Amino acid sequence: MQFLTRRAYAGSLLCVLVALGGCGDDAKRPVRDGGTLTVLSGSDVDFLDPGHTVFAQGMQVAAATQRPLFGYRPGDPSTIVPDMAAASPVVSDGGRTITVRLRRGVRFSPPVSREVRSQDVAYALERFFSVNVSGPYMGYFSDLVGAPSAPTRGVKPIRGITTPDDHTIVFRLRAATSASFIGALTMPASAAVPEDYARPFDAKNPSTYNTHVVATGPYMVRNDAAGRTVGYQAGRLIELVRNPNWRASTDRRPAHLNAIRIRTNASDATVTSRQVLTGSHVVYAVPPPGSVLKELSKGRWSGQAVRAPSGDFRFVPINTTIKPFDRLDVRKAILAVFDRDATRQARGGAASGPIATHFLAPGIPGHDEAGGARGSGADYLANEDGDLALAKRYMQRAGYASGSYTGDEEFLVVGGNTVTERNVAEVVKAQYEKLGFKIRLRIVPDDALFTNWCSVPAKKVLSCSGIAWLRDFSDPEPMLKPVFAGSAIAKPSGNTNFSQLDDPAINTAMAKARLLAGQARATAWGQIDTMIVGQAAAIPLQWDDFTLIQAKDVNGVASTTFGSFDLSYTALK
Repeated sequence: MQFLTRRAYAGSLLCVLVALGGCGDDAKRPVRDGGTLTVLSGSDVDFLDPGHTVFAQGMQVAAATQRPLFGYRPGDPSTIVPDMAAASPVVSDGGRTITVRLRRGVRFSPPVSREVRSQDVAYALERFFSVNVSGPYMGYFSDLVGAPSAPTRGVKPIRGITTPDDHTIVFRLRAATSASFIGALTMPASAAVPEDYARPFDAKNPSTYNTHVVATGPYMVRNDAAGRTVGYQAGRLIELVRNPNWRASTDRRPAHLNAIRIRTNASDATVTSRQVLTGSHVVYAVPPPGSVLKELSKGRWSGQAVRAPSGDFRFVPINTTIKPFDRLDVRKAILAVFDRDATRQARGGAASGPIATHFLAPGIPGHDEAGGARGSGADYLANEDGDLALAKRYMQRAGYASGSYTGDEEFLVVGGNTVTERNVAEVVKAQYEKLGFKIRLRIVPDDALFTNWCSVPAKKVLSCSGIAWLRDFSDPEPMLKPVFAGSAIAKPSGNTNFSQLDDPAINTAMAKARLLAGQARATAWGQIDTMIVGQAAAIPLQWDDFTLIQAKDVNGVASTTFGSFDLSYTALK
C-alpha cells in the first residue's frame, strides 16, 4: 500500500512507456549513459530505511538504492521477476514452504562493502517486526511460522526463516498463503540489511538506521566514511550517487545516470510543472495539476508526457463509526449523490483515468470477476454525475423524511494542500452538502494528511478527500484487505482501514480467499469487491492513469509499481 500521491488514454501524443522509448519524434533520439538528473517533488520521503518506507516517494528512492528478492520490470507490473534472488522461488509442502536462492556477487555499498548473504535477508525481515522499526506492512509476513503477533522489543529470530547456507533462505508458513507471501517479497522490506552494521542503530527506538542506510542497488544516498547519509537534507534534498560496489552483470537495471538530485521542496505544483516542461535534465516526481494535464491532452508539450496505467483505485472513505454514517442507507445516499466526474475533472478530466464502479482496477486479478467496467450494477453507482433524487430516497429509508440530514452536527473532511487536492476537497465537501450535511473542511500538508489525520481514528475524520491506494504487488489481497478488513483497523495511529469497516461476512470471505490461488483466487476476491461495494463504505472515484512530465532532453521510464519515474531506467537523451 502506498499513498500518492500511485489508468482510457486521451490524445495521440500520450503513450505508455514500458521501456527506453517515448512519444513523438524527439523521443526517438538515443539515450546516453551519464549525467545528472534533477527530480522535483513537493514532499519528502517518509523514510530511507527499506524496512520502514511505504509512501510513493520513499518507494522511488528504494527502487534505485535497494534490491528486494523479487520485483517487476517497469512495463510489466503483473509478472514477478528475480532481483536479488537468482531464480524464481521453489514452492513446496502444499504452498507452505518457499525456498529462494540468492544471486551471487551482490554487494553492499560503503562502508559495509561485502557480499550479501542470506542471513542479511533474514535479519531484514526479523527487524521488520521489532518495535524500533515497526514495519508498516507486517501483515504480509504474519503467516511466517513463529512470526510475532505484535512488534517485539529488539530484533528476535523467527523460526519460520532459516538459512541453510549463505545463498539459500527458506520461509515456512503457517498456512498455504505462498501466493501473497511471494508477492510481498517484491517490497523493500526483503532488501538485505547487514546485521553486523545495522544492529547498533536498530537497538535505538526508533531505529537510526534511516540515517545510516546502506544500498544494494545501483545508487546510494551520498554518505561519509562512517556511513552517515550526509546527502539527505530533510524537507530539501536527497542526493543519490553511484554505488561503487554495484555490478551491472548482477542486475537487470541499466542505471544510465551518474547522479540524481531529488529536490523535495518544490511545493507549487503549477510553477514546478512549468520549470520541468521548459527546463533541461529535470522531471516532476508526481502527476502535474489538472490544468497542465488538460494542456497535455490538447497536444501541447509534445513528447514530454509519460503515461501508464497505475492499477490503483482512488476513493473517498466514509467513516462507518460516525453517526449517522453507521447506517447503510445513509452511506448509499452519499454514493448515489456523489458526482464522481467532478472529482475527475479537478484532476484533469478523462486523461486522469476512467470512472471507477468498484475497487479492483483493470489489470488486477478479480477486476473482471467484480463486474469489469460495469461493476456490480448497484443503482447508487449507476450515474457517475450523481443522482440527487435517488440519494434522497435512500435518506428517507434511513429515517429522514425530507430526504436531507436535519441534525446540527458538523463533520470533518480533510484534504491535501496542493492545488489539485484543494480542488478535490472542495468537490467532496459540496457532495455532502447536497444532502444537508454540515462539513468542516481542513486543508493540511500532503505529508501530514495520512500520518497525522486520516490514519488516526481519534481525529474522527469523516472522509479524507484524495486517497489513492496503489498496488504493492499485482494481487487483489493487498488492494482490499488493508483497506476494508476489520483486522486492519489500527489505533492509536497507522490505521489504513479509513472507513473502519468491520463486516463479519467480508472478514470471513477474506480469510478464505487468502488460501486460494489462480482463477479461484481471482473469483473469490472479485466477489469480496462486490461485497464491499454493497456496504457502501467508500466512494470509488476512478482507476487512475498517471501522467508524469519531463524536460525534452529526458527519456523517462515510468514505474507502475509506485507511480513515478523509475530512476534506474530513466536516462538523458
